[in-house]
Amino acid sequence: MKVLITGTTGYIAKRLIPKLLREGHELWCCVRDFSRIPEDLVDKAGIEFLKVDFLAIEEVQFPADIDAAYYLIHSMASSAVDFEQMEQTCAVNFKKLLEPTNCKQVIYLSGIVNDTSLSKHLKSRLGVEHNLASKEYQLTVFRAGIIVGSGSASFEIIRDLVEKLPVMVAPRWLNTRTQPIAIRDVLSYLSQALGNTALYGKSYDIYGPEIMTYKQMLLQFASVRGLKRYILTLPVLTPKLSSYWLYFVTSTSYKLAISLVDSMKVEVIGKSSDLNEHIPITPISYREAVEKAFVKIRQNSIISSWKDALSSGVLATPLSEHIDVPHYGCFKDVRKLPISDEEGTLNKIWKLGGANGWYRFNGLWRIRGYIDKLVGGVGLRRGRRHATEIEAGDALDFWRVLYANKEEKRMLLFAEMKLPGEAWLEFKIVKGNLYQRAVFRPKGVWGRLYWFSVLPFHGFVFSGMIKALATKDR
Repeated sequence: MKVLITGTTGYIAKRLIPKLLREGHELWCCVRDFSRIPEDLVDKAGIEFLKVDFLAIEEVQFPADIDAAYYLIHSMASSAVDFEQMEQTCAVNFKKLLEPTNCKQVIYLSGIVNDTSLSKHLKSRLGVEHNLASKEYQLTVFRAGIIVGSGSASFEIIRDLVEKLPVMVAPRWLNTRTQPIAIRDVLSYLSQALGNTALYGKSYDIYGPEIMTYKQMLLQFASVRGLKRYILTLPVLTPKLSSYWLYFVTSTSYKLAISLVDSMKVEVIGKSSDLNEHIPITPISYREAVEKAFVKIRQNSIISSWKDALSSGVLATPLSEHIDVPHYGCFKDVRKLPISDEEGTLNKIWKLGGANGWYRFNGLWRIRGYIDKLVGGVGLRRGRRHATEIEAGDALDFWRVLYANKEEKRMLLFAEMKLPGEAWLEFKIVKGNLYQRAVFRPKGVWGRLYWFSVLPFHGFVFSGMIKALATKDR
């Protein structure tokens, strides 16, 4: 099928697009700015991009032979005061562009709206549903509450709270009930609804098997992480104070914090329906969803399954599509230098570690290895398998190679040293520039103290390494 996607750079669409491509669909993806096209989708077979600002659709035209479309535009984090009007305008303009085409179905991911008192954002979602309805195509609506998956706003906020605060003095809305659903189940519903005529013109709540309070979600999250947490709820925290509390403790923006607090006061519990007769999915539990999210985050836990898939020929897509370094709640050291000899720089990257060393300040790397051994880690004793060859799954001193592809000019390492958190080190070459990115996801207070304790050394260790890699040998 030829499928139109909106919200291309958003959380849901970026996960749905690879799934639809694997299923053989031809995609037209809408973006406001071509420079924001996700890097792994550039020049990818089966995708065309269309520049569209749904607030101003002059001189925009959708392909006439579109079979179906996904409407995945949300403005939860919008800084605009009139976000409701923005959402309605976008929906109306989308419908204007789509109605002249041959589109038969629009699939919209909305929010559960069963409470008698709705937040502004849930009211807006309901308004979008009404504005998307048309006589020219059939509308299928899925309404979800909290979506649990690595990188989602709710997941990362809960992770920040759990890992930063051994004791939480929290707002009373932590006792609000909700029905979380795993991102994998949301994607299954969205993809299996495509072209499913039994779902035309219908709306369904999608939800996990448990009704939980936010407090129960936090405590179960802590249990998965092996952390003991204590939560005391107070009735005196106003919505504004609650928003400040989320803003200062987590990595969310203040505007998003306001929106979340407004929504978290509303119970989000789904209504039963006959959906399972048309899409036979058994949603997984909240705990399993959190555990699976951490499988994605802890890249070293996935290596064995990657190797199994490669040897069995099951994995048909590039490894890079299965590697997702976390963004939220992380400390980063990102550096960029122009290079004149791409092949020479790649060869240097492929020789990192082992007897070849790390090009600059090898003494400091050895000291870090000794410290790691003293605390029970692997240290630098593993070296590397081959002096110049490297493959995904290889040990590289106290790193594990997650991805190494010279054609894509990218290598990604995951730290297996003893750390109060997780760490990644990435090298890639894009358009004549070498990018070096170190990412650290701290666990608890000790993780943050660790980052700031080693921060002074990063200035010359990482700077020296990228300069050595970028310098052309004479």
